[in-house]
Amino acid sequence: MGKGRIWRRVLMILIFYGALIAALQQLLAPKYMEDIFEGALTAEYYAAEKDHDVLFIGDCEVYENFSPVTLFEEFGLTSYIRGGPQQLIWQSYYLLEDTLRYEKPDIVVFNVLAMQYGEPQSEAYNRLNLDGMTLSPAKVKAVLASMLPEESFWSYFLPLLRYHDRWRELAPEDFAFFFRRAAVSHNGFMMRSDVKPVGRIPAGAMLEDYALAPVCFDYLDRMRELCDASGIELVLIKAPTIWPHWYPEWDRQIRDYAERYGLLYINFLDNMENIGLNLAVDTYDAGLHLNLAGAEKLTRYFGAELRARGDWPDRRADPEVRAAWAEKARRYEEHRAAQRREIEQYGQVRSFRVP
Repeated sequence: MGKGRIWRRVLMILIFYGALIAALQQLLAPKYMEDIFEGALTAEYYAAEKDHDVLFIGDCEVYENFSPVTLFEEFGLTSYIRGGPQQLIWQSYYLLEDTLRYEKPDIVVFNVLAMQYGEPQSEAYNRLNLDGMTLSPAKVKAVLASMLPEESFWSYFLPLLRYHDRWRELAPEDFAFFFRRAAVSHNGFMMRSDVKPVGRIPAGAMLEDYALAPVCFDYLDRMRELCDASGIELVLIKAPTIWPHWYPEWDRQIRDYAERYGLLYINFLDNMENIGLNLAVDTYDAGLHLNLAGAEKLTRYFGAELRARGDWPDRRADPEVRAAWAEKARRYEEHRAAQRREIEQYGQVRSFRVP
């Protein structure tokens, strides 16, 4: 047998086993289409258009509290939310780095609740935020910054190493969404239309030390410097949700930082009345997050603040952009209607996949 034929056989074997490994990984990796829908958010960005005026980064206080469709319809600003559950500040920073490979927004909005965490928290949350990132230097650095000692670095890039025994848990969704995923958000916003009012508000526990961790300020510096170098305005916010507790001592440190560097910082907890929020009707989980009605109120308030600060173009004047967002608005309203029907039938929302 000639050397050429041997190399062709070797190549065919490598291609076969490579395709087999890829298929197994695709099958065994969680799909987040029937449960823990937040795990689909990170990957969903890559299929979106890449022309946004505003980029939100942070934890659930961004992806459940701001509506990009409302921001466009009322202020002509295009936006995307690259949020994730308990997204830590270094994860936000590297997601910002990752996003700047594709586009350069005018404004980056970072929610500061994550400043309370000075070290990695759990593999489960790491996976929800990082598994969906495409391969890049930013993902490598995010994984290294986030890993717990017992985690495997390579499993973030070869998911088969982490999920090889998940075959016992395979469900119909693993086959239904083998080739493609459904959308679970509206430009990163996860819609919830149900209502669960605030009851008793627990007091925040006393802390031994109220100083935010130096590593958090290190990444906030990196975020600010990256935005400065890219000609992007960085805006810091604290969402108007009442739990987890946001301590005045933490707030003072963020205010001092913002004043030192000339950044806009808005603690929406101080503006509840002006926003028009009523946590008897504007939250779906007793004040941890806003529901759809609350998110639209907050978005209107914040959009007015942004418009007052800058002379950014009104993208509604562009017919192509307006048409694209009209389609987004149509799907948004269909999803709202579907959730209302579910609330009437079941008493709660079940439809997280976008119609």
